[in-house]
Amino acid sequence: MSTLEQLRFDNTYARLPSGFGARVEPRALSNTRLVSANPAALRLLGLTPEEARRPEFIEAMGGGRPLSGMEPFAMVYAGHQFGVYVPRLGDGRAMLLGEVRAPSGEKWDLHLKGGGPTPFSRGGDGRAVLRSSIREYLCGEAMHGLGIPTTRALCLLGSDAPVYREEVETGAMIVRMAPSHVRFGTFEFFHYTEQNEHVARLADHVIDAHFPHLSGAPDRHVRFYTEVVERTARLVAQWQAVGFAHGVMNTDNMSILGLTLDYGPFGFLDEFEPGFICNHSDHRGRYAFDQQPRIAMWNLACLGEALLTLITEDQARAALATFEPSFSAHFLTRMRAKLGLREAKEEDRALVGDLFALMAEARVDYTRFFRALSRVDAVMEMFPDRARFEAWAERYRARLTAEGSVDTERQARMERVNPRYVLRNWMAQDAITQAQRGDFSQVDRLLAALEDPFTERSDNAELTREPPAWGRHLVVSCSS
Repeated sequence: MSTLEQLRFDNTYARLPSGFGARVEPRALSNTRLVSANPAALRLLGLTPEEARRPEFIEAMGGGRPLSGMEPFAMVYAGHQFGVYVPRLGDGRAMLLGEVRAPSGEKWDLHLKGGGPTPFSRGGDGRAVLRSSIREYLCGEAMHGLGIPTTRALCLLGSDAPVYREEVETGAMIVRMAPSHVRFGTFEFFHYTEQNEHVARLADHVIDAHFPHLSGAPDRHVRFYTEVVERTARLVAQWQAVGFAHGVMNTDNMSILGLTLDYGPFGFLDEFEPGFICNHSDHRGRYAFDQQPRIAMWNLACLGEALLTLITEDQARAALATFEPSFSAHFLTRMRAKLGLREAKEEDRALVGDLFALMAEARVDYTRFFRALSRVDAVMEMFPDRARFEAWAERYRARLTAEGSVDTERQARMERVNPRYVLRNWMAQDAITQAQRGDFSQVDRLLAALEDPFTERSDNAELTREPPAWGRHLVVSCSS
């Protein structure tokens, strides 16, 4: 294991031409303190939990005193927000502290969110609040625990400093980690400003760093785009299968590596509602749960357009055409696993579709239903019209019998893919409420439970109950 001072920085993004962003100086909050440090993320950097408790850790990660080798850098990008192109966005309240080369050889961006204004702040204060920082801190690890590609969170820092949003809140900072924070919108910025040489430079930078098998190949750019389409299709299939709504799928929130990026007004399904909208700013339901596959493809089309100086329009169309079959295949594979099925049959699409129709009509709790389905009789009471569900259950039982399913083996398989715990909005709000009173213990408790969401533990029994009345239909905003 390493000490904080032994972290080795290899800041490749800061070495790109000046037009890729701006060098900045983070501004620490007053009275910054450690709210929580993520043991799993610390291990990725070769650090122990003890290192995170050092004052030097808080100073370095909170922008007070950068470590040797850090080169804080705000990235520029653009994006389509709610379908409207915004020509310049960028890291307005975030910045790369640096890129750490871990003992394993992996490279991790350390990305500070809430570190003060940058040239891309558009008049904002560059700060984040405790409320949204807790949500992002927890959800990144919840998604990782579910096996879904995501940014991670290294630590969460709090402060007494006031930050003004809809109301006065306390400031906070989060350091998130990912192999890269390049977005679809990063390519869009250079494309729409006609900086074609930077489009090529960015593409080759990403390929060399993250798609090395394509480096130097004459057709590397079209193959790169095709792989991004595939990664995005797989990611959104995972979202849909687990019942996760991102809430703000702007192109500047889409990772070029197929990671879940930027946790704002997200939500896991409670009652199964295909048109579930978790973002109260999304008045037309553009980013509703059932629209996510369509929006992902739309965003990929925007990325394809931004690459048209590197690939032909026919190549872009051909790559984009792989999205729907790839998404469908990944989604059905995931749903078969959730149903405990080992074999693929054509009838499975109808079996899943008809189940979803029943679940939507009964507004069944998505996570609790699939966790209980390993013993199909246990879910009967969730459906007011038992006869209709029993008709579906007979088809399901026949499907299991046809492939020689053994109940004990199937039940064990299903419990390995159907989580016991997900980060429901009421859980996050409960942790936020306690933290705002100065008690951060629920943050760490949730973090530990969500690291392994498939294993049931008696001390987390209340996390499996239905949402309390106050926790249903919580309004979540983009503000942070």
